[in-house]
Amino acid sequence: MKKLLTTIILCMVIIVIVSFRSTAVQSSYYTLPELRERYGSGDTSRWPEAFLDSSVAAGFKEIGVLPEMKFPEDNPYSDAKKELGKMLFFDPRLSGSGQIACASCHDSELGWGDGRRLSYGHDRQLGKRNSMTLLNVGYADSLFWDGRAASLEEQVDFPLTDTLEMHSDHKIAVGNIRRIAGYRIEFFKAFGDTMVSFDRIRKALATFERTIVSGTSRFDLFVQGDTSRLSDREVLGLHLFRTKARCINCHNTPLFSDNKFHNTGLTYYGRKYEDLGRYEHTGKKEDVGRFRTVTLREIARTAPYMHNGIFPNLRGIINLYNAGMPRPARKPHQQNDSLFPETSPLLKKLDLTDKEKIALQAFLLTLTSRSRREDPPLLPQ
Repeated sequence: MKKLLTTIILCMVIIVIVSFRSTAVQSSYYTLPELRERYGSGDTSRWPEAFLDSSVAAGFKEIGVLPEMKFPEDNPYSDAKKELGKMLFFDPRLSGSGQIACASCHDSELGWGDGRRLSYGHDRQLGKRNSMTLLNVGYADSLFWDGRAASLEEQVDFPLTDTLEMHSDHKIAVGNIRRIAGYRIEFFKAFGDTMVSFDRIRKALATFERTIVSGTSRFDLFVQGDTSRLSDREVLGLHLFRTKARCINCHNTPLFSDNKFHNTGLTYYGRKYEDLGRYEHTGKKEDVGRFRTVTLREIARTAPYMHNGIFPNLRGIINLYNAGMPRPARKPHQQNDSLFPETSPLLKKLDLTDKEKIALQAFLLTLTSRSRREDPPLLPQ
């Protein structure tokens, strides 16, 4: 009798637990029409709750439409400064060889990258990292894969003076531009006199680069209320992006980047293609293997992907993230290595189905706007 009573109580407990789980699942489940209506309502407070790691929740900013670009107080926008910056961006005479311009690695027809895994620079030397797109670069808090530049003005120095890239310096760049008579009127228009200085070159280039922004994407139109802009598959992909697929933990804010640095397990530590990422700039061991979270806007146009450009297509990246990304194990000689990189705990095995992976990729493609070719200017002579 006692055994029977125990069995009955156990069954009742199981029924209650199953019932509770069923209720919990139902309360978090939305049909596609419900998801379409919520995400397309224009009100982010009605969106389903995002699956956020506790370390991300504080200061989290939701995805959405990009705000208007802001220009710094010490380098305000003007049409003349933008046009001067565009000329300098396309002018190879800033480089040591007179053959390499900013536009050599940042082509508007190639998503403002160069479409290569690694870029060619001075004397056809290959660079170490993939050229990041300049689309929406003005929204970034710091620049480059390792964040070594704090502003667009500051970042000008790095490719210019890098021996693998433009192989130049401030004196060469200023001297070459100063000798070109046609630039004098352009500097006068932009700054009020004809003086050519590296500070002015920096400011003009940065002003132009802040105007390299995305157009309106289908995602933007959808979340502003045009619910016809996304298919059912794309709506499902949006929901997965914010929930089961966990993309939102790093790819948040309207830029679809948290402007932070994470280790995705691709450092090749102790191997041929080793790249220690942000550590090379900061020297802090916690930064070993960390790279900037790249924006996902315009992702259909910015292949190949990741800091070393090893992924030619999105499906390969989605498959790897679905598996939880690489988690290299220490070898015997690395047991006491304090610099051994650890893959970010934000990355977990996702167990996405094939249908869900297809939906996620479909959504990512909605972040792309209409391509616009930047016509090269006539360079001053």
